[in-house]
Amino acid sequence: MSLHNQDPRENTDPPVESTGTHHRVSTKIIDDVFTDAVAMIKPRFEVDYKAYLIRLWEANGHIHRLLKDAPDLEAARDALFLYLERAERAIFDVENDLHILEKATLRECVRAFRSIIGPINEYRTGVSALEYLWKLAQNRRNDLPANISVGFLEEFINLFRGVSGKSHIYRETTEVRKGIPEFLLLEGKEAADARTKILDDMGSTVRKYMMKYPSGLLDEVVTWRDENRQRILDYFGGRNSDWYDYRWQLTHVIRDAKPLLDLIELTAEQQDAVEKAGGNRIPFGITPYYVSLMDRNLSIGYDHAVRAQVIPPPDYVDAMAQHRADRETVFDFMGEHDTSPVDLVTRRYPGIAILKPFNTCAQICVYCQRNWEIDQCLDPKALASQKAIDRALHWFDDHKSIGDILVTGGDPCIMKDRQLRSLLEKLAQRKHIYRIRIGTRTPVVLPMRWTDDLVELVGEFHEPGVREIAIVTHFEHPYEITPEALEAIKKIRTKGIGIYNQVVFTIENSRRFELAKLRLDLKSIGVDPYYTFNMKGKEETQRYMVPIARILQERKEEARLLPGLDRTDEPVFNVPKLGKNHLRAWQDHRLVMIRPDGRRVYEFHPWEKNMTAVPPYNYVDVPIYDYLEELAARGESIRDYRTIWYYY
Repeated sequence: MSLHNQDPRENTDPPVESTGTHHRVSTKIIDDVFTDAVAMIKPRFEVDYKAYLIRLWEANGHIHRLLKDAPDLEAARDALFLYLERAERAIFDVENDLHILEKATLRECVRAFRSIIGPINEYRTGVSALEYLWKLAQNRRNDLPANISVGFLEEFINLFRGVSGKSHIYRETTEVRKGIPEFLLLEGKEAADARTKILDDMGSTVRKYMMKYPSGLLDEVVTWRDENRQRILDYFGGRNSDWYDYRWQLTHVIRDAKPLLDLIELTAEQQDAVEKAGGNRIPFGITPYYVSLMDRNLSIGYDHAVRAQVIPPPDYVDAMAQHRADRETVFDFMGEHDTSPVDLVTRRYPGIAILKPFNTCAQICVYCQRNWEIDQCLDPKALASQKAIDRALHWFDDHKSIGDILVTGGDPCIMKDRQLRSLLEKLAQRKHIYRIRIGTRTPVVLPMRWTDDLVELVGEFHEPGVREIAIVTHFEHPYEITPEALEAIKKIRTKGIGIYNQVVFTIENSRRFELAKLRLDLKSIGVDPYYTFNMKGKEETQRYMVPIARILQERKEEARLLPGLDRTDEPVFNVPKLGKNHLRAWQDHRLVMIRPDGRRVYEFHPWEKNMTAVPPYNYVDVPIYDYLEELAARGESIRDYRTIWYYY
């Protein structure tokens, strides 16, 4: 397929009007939830709240009357609790003709609503969404916080609909009632043909979306990258053989704005951010190979996720500069300082621990979990002292319940071969260690690091039945999957070593079927999807964050359409100090509040639940509405995401 003849970005999205570097949706109605698309086409300070308030009360006139007639807040609470109880009981009536799946949505909405209006959750979060709703119904706008947002109203427009069985998930104009689909009423080949047509339509939809996200294995993309490679080699005075020498790549890592400006087109914002990062000694670096994955011209636009990983946004640079002196505490979101029993070791689980012997990388990812401890790209002092490493290894001798070690950092594959061998030898001497995982991004950003010598070295320690070596990496987008990455993966797999991918779910890979396409492309080169990480709540990387509801929607409505082997990963939220929480498990988290700015507050229960009484953790998410606004600005059809509100 030619990208010129058939543009993978071509779809049926609504028309957009160019406004410089961004796009805004035209005045065409996006979805009935967005009424006249007010907030999508006007600056936020011009939002017509009256239009949204009308839609809020239209969504559920009964709730509006309850709130309006309540003499005080507690009366409103009692009336609403009673309404929710009756709404839930009504779905069990024999005469209730709502579809059973609409009833399931209603039950989830009732559960979420009860939680939101519960006094204990108001106390714990310091917010009362019920109070805001009551005052809105009483027309007491002057008594409300100034930041009551459209996002807040949208949350309750959908919640009001949901608790009355009118979510519109299954049909937008008329409600879905009791009944059996036609294909289930048929038999034999006739039934199979009817079902096949439905599945073919689904499959065609999946293919249409996936065409928007070409991989780096596509012939035309390979040609572009070949041209990029030659231009970069000419710039640095290198030869073709140099390109495949990882030492040449490391020698020519780009650490300031000038080479980037000379080699690719940057926006003014990107240029300013890179220059400011250098001036404030903020870690920054990109391998020549990874620069070759960037489109030379901004107008091409397939490389957005590639650029976003290494070119920091201004707010990130400002935050890092402001906290240069105290970033070790401010940016340690996971609380590693409090989960490190000895230097270089982090432990959150009974049988697993992290070992960090080397705290720098071939290039710096903007949303790195450990940006607080990396001083500079390819820091010459990155390797821990032998004394510190030995102390950490001796600690493992006293804690033999730990059998799985993740060697990470930093990137341990940037260590010299002899240094890595020494470390693996010492770990292998400890018989209770049955698995050594190596966390590295080199297959993505420096695949030529996987020389025959390195593959042989790592392979020596992979002894099935005795000890497993596993490679854990971070591909973020199909555009990163290249012939070079494929070659490195093939080499590793010839040793019987498994390779697993942990993807961070960000604004840059969260569009419809974008991550599903990544999973398919990963499996095609021999990498198993492993985890999908919800973005951390690190304030300096807010621009990248995606609502938890979107990761749940992606898993249900996109990943679920793939064969099982292509969707083997698990969506998780990393609870500070405690560890991974499986997002699909309702019993491990719950929605407890909607803040006036539209942010959801979730209560996460630790993985120890039902085993040990560990306190829960409250997390303030990014607003769904703001996320949808950003997607609209990027030309996405918001109708594609309309069910997002019903993922709690």
